[in-house]
Amino acid sequence: MLLSPGLQAEPDALRQRQLDNLLLQDCGSCHGLRMTGGLGPALTRQALADIPRDSLIATVTHGRPGTAMPGWNALLDEQDIAWLVDQLLQGYPRP
Repeated sequence: MLLSPGLQAEPDALRQRQLDNLLLQDCGSCHGLRMTGGLGPALTRQALADIPRDSLIATVTHGRPGTAMPGWNALLDEQDIAWLVDQLLQGYPRP
């Protein structure tokens, strides 16, 4: 079960840098380095505006069967996944 946003601690600064690199390199390889789309759909703030946070977390956690989107739960914990989703919802990459 995922923790509510208020109860979930953020990853430490080192882990945040590692996750930022993952967003750029791994997510960016399919979704575009500016998250504007590519093999995968756009992950811009505008593109995600109407998608519930919990749905995005589930997609990152479990992937999308029948697509190139893998589940990341084997490599990332709930805290990491929530942090990544929150970065996207806030607008990633930041100007």
